[in-house]
Amino acid sequence: MPASASRTAQPPRPIRPLPDQLISQIAAGEVVERPASVVKELLENALDAGSSQLGIRLEEGGVRRIVITDNGCGIPASELPVALLRHATSKIASLDELEAVLTLGFRGEALASIASVSQLSLTSRTANDPHATQVSADTGALQPASGGVGTTVDVQHLYFNTPARRKFLKSEQTELGHCLEMVRRAALARPDVAISVHHNGKPLEHWNAGDVATRTAQVLGSDFARARLPLDEEAGELHLYGFAGLPTASRGRPDQQYFFVNGRFVRDKLLNHAVRSAYQDVLHGDRFPSYVLCLDLPPETVDVNVHPSKIEVRFRESRAVHQFVYHAVQRCLARQAGENGDSLHTGADDEPVPAPGTIQLQEPRAAYGGAAGGGSQWINYSAARQTELGIAQPRQAYLGMVRDATAPRPYMPSSQPPAWLADAQAARAAEPPGLLDGIAVAKVALPPSGDAAQATDDHPLGYAIAQLHGVYVLAQNARGLVLVDMHAAHERILYEQIKDALDARDLAVQPLLLPVTLPANPVEIGTAEEHRETLELLGFDITPVSPTTLAVRAVPALLQQADAEALARDVLRDLNAYGGSRVLAERRNELLATLACHSAVRANRKLTLEEMNALLRQMEQTERADQCNHGRPTWVQLSVAELDRLFLRGQ
Repeated sequence: MPASASRTAQPPRPIRPLPDQLISQIAAGEVVERPASVVKELLENALDAGSSQLGIRLEEGGVRRIVITDNGCGIPASELPVALLRHATSKIASLDELEAVLTLGFRGEALASIASVSQLSLTSRTANDPHATQVSADTGALQPASGGVGTTVDVQHLYFNTPARRKFLKSEQTELGHCLEMVRRAALARPDVAISVHHNGKPLEHWNAGDVATRTAQVLGSDFARARLPLDEEAGELHLYGFAGLPTASRGRPDQQYFFVNGRFVRDKLLNHAVRSAYQDVLHGDRFPSYVLCLDLPPETVDVNVHPSKIEVRFRESRAVHQFVYHAVQRCLARQAGENGDSLHTGADDEPVPAPGTIQLQEPRAAYGGAAGGGSQWINYSAARQTELGIAQPRQAYLGMVRDATAPRPYMPSSQPPAWLADAQAARAAEPPGLLDGIAVAKVALPPSGDAAQATDDHPLGYAIAQLHGVYVLAQNARGLVLVDMHAAHERILYEQIKDALDARDLAVQPLLLPVTLPANPVEIGTAEEHRETLELLGFDITPVSPTTLAVRAVPALLQQADAEALARDVLRDLNAYGGSRVLAERRNELLATLACHSAVRANRKLTLEEMNALLRQMEQTERADQCNHGRPTWVQLSVAELDRLFLRGQ
């Protein structure tokens, strides 16, 4: 007989209330998933009690023992037995208070749930008590104990009475890692609280009370501290503050993404989507940004009573919250891009000076949230060295190029062209046309002869002096040396041009003189037929000419120099993966990044000085030109001070 038949054959049981112990164990299945869940609940209680110091002691990853000690307000001796009852709490007393919760805990079931699957004792003392009092969850008996003002919760032998649940636990190190993650969340949410962690009697972490900048650097490490952008914006009753990581410091896993709502760590799809959308222009593919962001808003506008773990929330005005977070993070990233050409920050006072023979690339000042004093000192030093740098030479050569390109010169058969012009003309004649499609040779208004100094400030990326290994453009500005990745820079420029043209529905189309045919599989044939309108909107004419062949008859004019076959295959692949109805909405930027990458100037392509300077000028006019579409930097600055340290000058 099948097992299902045997179950249905049993006589129905009468309806009766479950025992309290079983009710608590069922609740524990929702609240106490693993030792880290115990750590989370106890830390929330300690922070709600007004603690300024927290001590966490773990044994065997928290499975054998978890002890959390705080110096909060404590629990009166008469209330200790009540604290272990289900749904007993001091944090809410009415529905109105539930709808405007400001504390981390409020359900009143954590201690009872933990006690049902472990051996728990609670020791506490208030400022008015002569001594501490301890209560055991097993017996409920009170007894005097030693201890200062505050509370100590001792949880031993987790899941000792539910062995089936204990089998689901992982190794000691895995469970310890989850416990430490809970501690890190609390540490980031409350930098004003000192926290220490011990495991198996050995110290693991200790964070003194401090400010947000110091705590994030301590918890997430120096790499995040060097690549973070401070954010602080308000709109009405909404306040978003914290740090957003630079796109260039993105990670392969979302393991450094912390979002707090009214001090509570949350995993909210709405907020994650808002932040991800803000990074979409500078971060594509499978990379994840790092951030520590805190959103404060009136408690009555957010519902935290969604899940027993209290990690999910609902917003009353979800669209307004989404737009506020999206625009705040987007403006933060845009400000960083705008300040990339400003003065460079020297780093924190305790930042080590690089050793001789190493190069330390300085990030923009905004990435450190530092004062401008250090940056202005570097600018003055660089300006004082301007004559020694010889910035006037590449500037005058650049202005000479523009004069030659814009002003007709009288025919002088006996005169020879300047050496730089002859070299540029020879190099340009040897290259195929359209080397930098989308980049026009710069034509600028020439300053009067007396305003040569102002001409330097007009172009923060300076003036090209050489090309290195067919990959990098070397330029010189008043601060020192600028290194430009020409492919990444050109990719960003093309990306912005295609995006602007698509937004304006003015994407120029270039018909091909001879259609490019390519063998195609049934999926590609079907994608081309199904998404014909989307392809036309993107500037493509890709149609089937047989059951196994596609013909490319037109491409976007900005991409006319790209490999038509490879470009068509990538576009069809993206359309098939993302879906035509979504590609111009949620996945548009990934597709446009693919298009821009195909047509950007490749490595080992020799550029003339005119083309290199045209690239620099276009970068200065392009939004977010300091990063390519994939979040990589397009240029870096080496200051004179860094070059001097490299060669031990002045030491």
